[in-house]
Amino acid sequence: MRRLLLPLLFSLFACALPAAAQEYHDIDVDLPAYPDMQPVEDLPVYYAPGVESNYFFYDGLYWDFYGDAWYSSPWYNGPWSLVDPVYVPTYLLWVPVRYYHRPPAYFRGWARDRAPRWGVHWGPRWQEAHNRVYTGPRTAVQRAPLPQYQRQFTRENYPRAPQEQTQLHSRQYNYRPQERVGQQQYQQRGIAQPQAQPHAGGQAHHGGEEHRGR
Repeated sequence: MRRLLLPLLFSLFACALPAAAQEYHDIDVDLPAYPDMQPVEDLPVYYAPGVESNYFFYDGLYWDFYGDAWYSSPWYNGPWSLVDPVYVPTYLLWVPVRYYHRPPAYFRGWARDRAPRWGVHWGPRWQEAHNRVYTGPRTAVQRAPLPQYQRQFTRENYPRAPQEQTQLHSRQYNYRPQERVGQQQYQQRGIAQPQAQPHAGGQAHHGGEEHRGR
């Protein structure tokens, strides 16, 4: 299904939570089967070479940049949760422009091998707020394992009911998100989380375009 819901405007400081609880959105992602995912060089992020979307996987969640907004989901075809740009993880924002298959017009002229200049686009107030969330020395974060069990689900048998997705993910994906936004989305969807892994990355890295976007 490809339909855009009513346009959504962000308030960078009014949003108290990284993702809206139990609010699901339909975006321009309707894959016939589980996509091929490949690692982004030097980052703990995957991208999908064959998907004509700004589609990524990071820290136990699929991410898509659509309509100038970030959405995430634990399932490859959604449903999707809107994430305030203040809380979008830094490692995701560091993905170079060349990995965006549907880049917005304002990407034009930016270096393809560098991260988008989010601080230029969203402004200094966003940069300051994002850096307050993702503060401290940057620590190494391993790539989360892909939810390979989802390969058995195609467009024809894809579990659309959030409750069914939650049960399947809790049973078959033994990973606990390291970022607070991922942990919160799992909690909001009722996904059981195992004990924290020893390679915790959490919020312990600096955020923002200032580090890689120039």
